[in-house]
Amino acid sequence: MATQAFEEIVETFDFLDDWEDRYRHVIDMGKAMPPLEDALKVPATKVEGCASQVWLVAMPKDGVFHFRGDSDAMIVRGLVAILGALYDGVPLDQVAQVDAGAELGRLGLTDHLSAQRSNGLRAMVERIRNVSASG
Repeated sequence: MATQAFEEIVETFDFLDDWEDRYRHVIDMGKAMPPLEDALKVPATKVEGCASQVWLVAMPKDGVFHFRGDSDAMIVRGLVAILGALYDGVPLDQVAQVDAGAELGRLGLTDHLSAQRSNGLRAMVERIRNVSASG
């Protein structure tokens, strides 16, 4: 159960032959993402458990989950962009049903991220699930 935006990322990753190209694509996705306003970079929006600083802000509207995020590390900004493609626009009552591990596994991310980055990615997914459940 993935969004069209996430399916497009999967297709791009399938097209890119090696992990270095994929890594650069993730960084480019992070660069293309609009920055989060400093006023939203507060302790309440900070994701704990990430090696980098990461902020996620949920903005549910009309029963649909929307969020924005940012990080001080380019690769992590790219991971936030990928999570945006995976979750943004999903009905609130379906966010918990998204199998993030399986979907992200389709990109091969878990095989190529450091243990700290993988833990941070899991922390971001957990934060998304928690804020969507209260949204």
